[in-house]
Amino acid sequence: MIVRMAGVADVAALAELRDIEPDKLAAYADWVAAHADTHLAFVAEVDEYVVGSAWLLIAERVPGNGSLDRRYGDIQSVMVREEYRKQGVGAALMDAILAEARTRGLLHVTVHSGRRAVDFYLRTGFSHHRQLLLWEPAAP
Repeated sequence: MIVRMAGVADVAALAELRDIEPDKLAAYADWVAAHADTHLAFVAEVDEYVVGSAWLLIAERVPGNGSLDRRYGDIQSVMVREEYRKQGVGAALMDAILAEARTRGLLHVTVHSGRRAVDFYLRTGFSHHRQLLLWEPAAP
């Protein structure tokens, strides 16, 4: 397995993993290109076939007196094809993303997980944090 940062040639595979309809592929490709500086896609390949992907959003917090550079990351849209799950693909994607976060000097990395994936993220080094709060709008 190879894990690498995705490129333009990977857009169709990224779209497929996100269940993007073929008629929306061009718009999706435009979105990926427009967000290339803030949304870094990583892919896992087996025999040149993309079997999984994950995204690292890089965002900036308002500068503070102690630091003007307060960038952080958020992991998004981790997808592994069903037949490749439980084979280390997700862990390899997380290793690559967290290595990139270290290289970029990010303050921290968050992930908003579904219930089924919480244990996976705990195994890859994430922890529950008492200061992270969530607000959601009331249903209409």
